[in-house]
Amino acid sequence: MPPAGDSINIPQEEQWRLINDSGVLKKVEIPSPAGISLGEELFNAVLFITPFTFLLLLMDVLIYQQYGQEPNLKTIVDRMVSGIPILSVFVFYTSRYKRDQRMQRLLFLIGTAAGSRMLFLIKRGSYLVNMQQCPPLVTLWVYIVVQLDLGLAVLNLASVGAFVWWKGLELFS
Repeated sequence: MPPAGDSINIPQEEQWRLINDSGVLKKVEIPSPAGISLGEELFNAVLFITPFTFLLLLMDVLIYQQYGQEPNLKTIVDRMVSGIPILSVFVFYTSRYKRDQRMQRLLFLIGTAAGSRMLFLIKRGSYLVNMQQCPPLVTLWVYIVVQLDLGLAVLNLASVGAFVWWKGLELFS
């Protein structure tokens, strides 16, 4: 036995042989991410669909208020009936594959385009175009920023900021 404070150096191959011979790894169950059931995926999607549906509704009401118009129930119902199914399918598939790097890149591109388009419309679009396009764009952009990895989310916001600077959009004037 070595004196206290001294360590024994065992080669890595020998360490793995001892671990494998002990059978410890066979007793541990490691859940696989691919083992998620469809019910769990649907539940996870509903956890995103619900608040983002309300965000779409809120943005729709706010854009009407911004232009001094009163939204009627028919207009709101028409927007929700057409928007919720599209949003639901988009949320389900993007949350299902959100760990895939290709999906992250695609979400980054869509988020940059949606954010840039929305801010461009707010500054230079007519009020009718703004009322039609801005609520879905802001909902899409916020959802994508939530789903992106932190680095890509910050890069997305910086890209949209660079677009605003490049186009000379003074949003706060």
